Amino acid sequence: MNHKAEVNWTSDMAFEVEVNNHKFMIDADESVGGHDLGPRPKILTLAALGGCTGMDVISILKKMRVEPEYFNVSVDGELTDEHPKYYSKIHLTYTFKGEGLALDKLDKAIALSQERYCGVTAMLNKVAEITYEIIIL
Repeated sequence: MNHKAEVNWTSDMAFEVEVNNHKFMIDADESVGGHDLGPRPKILTLAALGGCTGMDVISILKKMRVEPEYFNVSVDGELTDEHPKYYSKIHLTYTFKGEGLALDKLDKAIALSQERYCGVTAMLNKVAEITYEIIIL
């Protein structure tokens, strides 16, 4: 299976991205010639990781008959100092709220995502140390 993204330059440092008929802008900061019309490309990697693992976790929890009333994945990336700058350390915080949430089931769902199912984790694991924590509100 192949995936494709179209990235079309619009002006200055702004590009319109189209993925699966969804369009959004990416742009640079004003200090480097952009106009802040959208997020920077690199941070979208963190968003992709959060979305990938988040979808896995919800899917796995539903199979376990566990459905939180609130779920959030916060992704923090630490960039290297030298160019090309990349995320060398990434920390995920999985936050849940709901009745009867068993920590062992939450941890199992997250571990399955991190170790087996999330392709974004598999790619980023090649260049970054990925850690996580679980918070139950």
